[in-house]
Amino acid sequence: MEFVPEKGKAVHGDCTTLVLPALSIGNVGQLAVDLLVSTLRAERIGFLDDPNVLPCIGNDAYGPVPSGELALPLEAYGSPSDAVTFVQQRSPVVKGMMIEFAKNLADFAVSSGKKHIVVLSSLDFGRWKSIDTSSGLPTYYLSSSSSDGSDDQCEQFGWKRLPDFNPDQRCWKYLSTLAEGSNAAQEGLPTEDDLEEDDYYPSLPFAALFSLFKAKGLKVTCLLCYCSEGDNMSDAFHLAEAALKLLGMKKNLSGHGGDWIIPYSWKTVYGPPPDISIF
Repeated sequence: MEFVPEKGKAVHGDCTTLVLPALSIGNVGQLAVDLLVSTLRAERIGFLDDPNVLPCIGNDAYGPVPSGELALPLEAYGSPSDAVTFVQQRSPVVKGMMIEFAKNLADFAVSSGKKHIVVLSSLDFGRWKSIDTSSGLPTYYLSSSSSDGSDDQCEQFGWKRLPDFNPDQRCWKYLSTLAEGSNAAQEGLPTEDDLEEDDYYPSLPFAALFSLFKAKGLKVTCLLCYCSEGDNMSDAFHLAEAALKLLGMKKNLSGHGGDWIIPYSWKTVYGPPPDISIF
């Protein structure tokens, strides 16, 4: 993975926290990063070039006026006043290359002086075993702070540790073995068709990122929420709020109001509203 800086820009040494999405159902992590970049007015500082990410190109996601800026698969944004770097991923990883991609990202994080990695992602609502939305959409987390994935700060926020996380489960253990550089035989990892119920979480991209960042000695916090495919803007607000809370950024950003700055690209992401005459 190569970092290509914008002219005259670089990764700021004081930005020791890295926030990035892990692609999953509903693209909630990506939407949340877009929302954070837009609201914090983070500045694009460069691009990441990695052979394991599919190529794509598009218009500027944030500006209302066409200025010739193009969006690429992996972009880096910096907000020195908040001591945060963001990486936005706009296209999926090549099938079968998630581990290599995670290794490259972990190397970039270490070389750029990151100490805390915050991964934003989503989980399939259809696999939610104990549905309880009495107090709103719950936030789930997974932390490298302890071997069982728990974290005192996250618990104080009222968040719930990822259900059924077990570092001794076969897929979690396999990821940990790979992350530590072992040449373990790949028979230990089931194929996609052989995945069992408890293989679901470690089969997702956030699990590979968590394991590889953790193996580098970095603090890692994954923030997660359950969702379904569709209009996931409300889920993105939820995850973005959780990220700000975790990072100690006290801003008046509750819900869809407050001081959130909606990315311009969201105006057309789900198309026009339906014609009410059809109802």
